[in-house]
Amino acid sequence: MEDSKEKRMSGNKGEWSELYVFLKLLSEGRVYAANEKAEKITDLYYPILKIIREETKGEILEYQIDKDDVIIKDNNVFVMKIPRTELDDNANKLLDEINQNSGSFELEEIQKFVNGIKVTKIKAPSLDKSDISMEIEDVHTGYTRNAGFSIKSELGNPPTLLNASAATNFIYKVNGLSSDKIDEINGIETKTKIKDRIKAILNEGATLEYYDMNHDGFSRNLKMIDSKMPEMIGYILMYHYLEDIKTCEDLIEYTAQKDPLDYGEQALYEYKFKKFICSCALGLKPSKRWDGIEEANGGYIIVRADGEVLAYHIYNRNLFEQYLLDNTMFERPSTSRHDYMKLYEENGEIFIKLNIQIRFK
Repeated sequence: MEDSKEKRMSGNKGEWSELYVFLKLLSEGRVYAANEKAEKITDLYYPILKIIREETKGEILEYQIDKDDVIIKDNNVFVMKIPRTELDDNANKLLDEINQNSGSFELEEIQKFVNGIKVTKIKAPSLDKSDISMEIEDVHTGYTRNAGFSIKSELGNPPTLLNASAATNFIYKVNGLSSDKIDEINGIETKTKIKDRIKAILNEGATLEYYDMNHDGFSRNLKMIDSKMPEMIGYILMYHYLEDIKTCEDLIEYTAQKDPLDYGEQALYEYKFKKFICSCALGLKPSKRWDGIEEANGGYIIVRADGEVLAYHIYNRNLFEQYLLDNTMFERPSTSRHDYMKLYEENGEIFIKLNIQIRFK
C-alpha cells in the first residue's frame, strides 16, 4: 500500500458509519435492496462497478471493483490495487469500533488504513443530500448509471429526516384568548413548558387555526409537491402539539379523522404525506429553493444496527415511502434556538409559532 501522509479523522457514530458503508460496499461489490421493514430482499441487489469520491475539489477518486480487487484511480490515473478481503477486514474492525465508542472519537488504526487508500476525510464534502456516489448496474436491464445515495445509520442516535430551523416554523391564529393572558402564558418556564403553555391556552377555551408558514421559500417548496401541502403539514403539526401524538403513522390517522382539508379518506392524507417525507429524504431542504429534482438520485442506504448495509433504490419507491412513514416521528426542538412557542399580537389578533422537526424512531 502506498505511503500517505496521515490526516487526523474524528467523527461521531453516524459520520464513521458513512466510511463504514464505503468500505463495506467495496468489499461486497453489491448492495441488497430492503423491504418496507428494512429487511434484506435476498433476490434483489444492485452490482456496484465503482465508488466515486471527490474529497478535494477537482480531484476525482475512483474505486473500481475488478474481480477480487479494487483498483484506485486519481483523475483516471492508476494509483494502486487492493484486495477486497482487506477492505472487508477493515470494515468489520470499523463496525466493532463504532459499536464500542460514543460521542466524537478518533480511530488510529482505521485512519492509517484509509489514508493509505487516499481517503483523508470521514465524510466526502457534498452540496446535496447524497453521501456516497456509485456507478451501479440494473440487473434487469443491464443499464449502468452514476447514482447518489443518502446514508442513514442505526448504529448511533436516530438521525433526523427534517432538521429544525427558523424556516420550519408554522404560524397559527389563536382564537378566543384574551390579550391580557399573553404575558402570563409566555412566562411559563417549566421543564415541560411546551406542553404547559399549550395546556394553558386550551384551558382558556382558546383554539388554534392554521394561518401561514414563517418562511416563503419552504412554503413554495412544499407547493412543488402539492398546492395544499403547506396547509396539510400545518394541521398535522398542530395536532402533534395539541394532542401530543408523535409517530407519523398515528398523526396521519388522527389527521384523517379530523379531516381539516375535507379529503374524506385517510388514503389521501397518507399518500400526500409520503410524498412529503420522501422529498425531504431525497432533496428538499426548507430554506433552499428546490426545483423538484432529487439530489440523492439513487435513493437511500441504511446501516442497520447489526451492520447490514441495505438500499432503497428509487425503483422501489413504494417500499421506501412506507419505510419512512413507519419509522419516523415528530419531535419538539429547542424553543430558544428556533424562536417559537411564544404568543404575540399583531393588528389586534393573537398568533403563535410551532416548529416542525422529524426524526427516525
